Amino acid sequence: MRSSCVLLTALVALAAYYIYIPLPSSVSDPWKLMLLDATFRSAQQVSNLIHNLGLSHHLLALNFIIVIFGKKSAWSSAQVKVTDTDFDGVDVRVFEGSPKPEEPLRRSVVYIHGGGWALASAKIRYYDELCTAMAEELNAVIVSIEYRLVPKVYFPAQIHDVMRATKYFLQPEVLHKYSVDPDRIGISGDSAGGNLAAALGQQFAQDANLKNKLKVQALIYPVLQALDFNTPSYQQNVNTPILPRYVMVKYWVDYFQGNYDFVQAMIVNNHTSLDVEEAVALRARLNWTSLLPASITKDYKPVMQTTGNTRIVQEIPQLLDARAAPLIAEQEVLQHLPKTYILTCEHDVLRDDGIMYAKRLESAAKLLPVLTAAESRTRS
Repeated sequence: MRSSCVLLTALVALAAYYIYIPLPSSVSDPWKLMLLDATFRSAQQVSNLIHNLGLSHHLLALNFIIVIFGKKSAWSSAQVKVTDTDFDGVDVRVFEGSPKPEEPLRRSVVYIHGGGWALASAKIRYYDELCTAMAEELNAVIVSIEYRLVPKVYFPAQIHDVMRATKYFLQPEVLHKYSVDPDRIGISGDSAGGNLAAALGQQFAQDANLKNKLKVQALIYPVLQALDFNTPSYQQNVNTPILPRYVMVKYWVDYFQGNYDFVQAMIVNNHTSLDVEEAVALRARLNWTSLLPASITKDYKPVMQTTGNTRIVQEIPQLLDARAAPLIAEQEVLQHLPKTYILTCEHDVLRDDGIMYAKRLESAAKLLPVLTAAESRTRS
């Protein structure tokens, strides 16, 4: 009996040690976040073990774990009709709010889920419930896109998927089928989905052949650049749970099918050092010392290496592609974007990406008004 108590105490202590991580005092429900982080780390470790045994790619294994415990069938209610279908060969889940006699044509949102371009699904419970709530509360048609993921495809296949599905949806006959007002269609997405939404917005703004245009974009803690991993938010939240800096850099490398040997060099900005000529002009477009307010820059210092590793951008030129990093798009492109809402989170490495994008949008000539919102909460 005594030995059992000792063993139990030891196991509890080990579990507490594994789960506990120091968090800022402003984080609400810290233990909930710690448990979520511990669960995600455990799933990552299991997927890495499966990868090391040669049974599956670690991202496939990790996503299998995420989806198997969270997948939800297309279930309709009296308020929202939910249907799985495909738009031009791309799987989508469509959520239709109940039509109202006084509003024969409904607004619509094309939604793109997050997950580092490699994880999650439009069909897991979280995104299903989010889109259901939007459809009901907005009396809208929500199109949630099930784009293909890393490692089955890599950049720019994900962008091509969301473009194909959205272009199909914007066809007059398809909008008519779903009773959607062509003048009230928006795009939205979170994290990597916010990245794809921003890229889609830029691509569509430059497409002169597109008859129906997006009227608004809502970007939720979007990923917008891979040139500077030492912005104040990256420095402040370097080890923040769920998405620490090294994990975000690995997502970028995975997205581009790059070499993991580059990760540590990219973390210290060796890929955009002063001797990497291709990156010099682009870095000026995300100069956070001028784009961020003093309340955010505080005492943080830019990390700009004099000499670095020019081989990185030579082997991964996608790092400098505005389709992957919408924050580095030319000012002329930003001038034609629709009204934009950007939400950022305080305890998040991606916070400054969103704030800098809002600043660049506000500075673009002839740009429509931009709304921004920052919430002091951790991604959870």
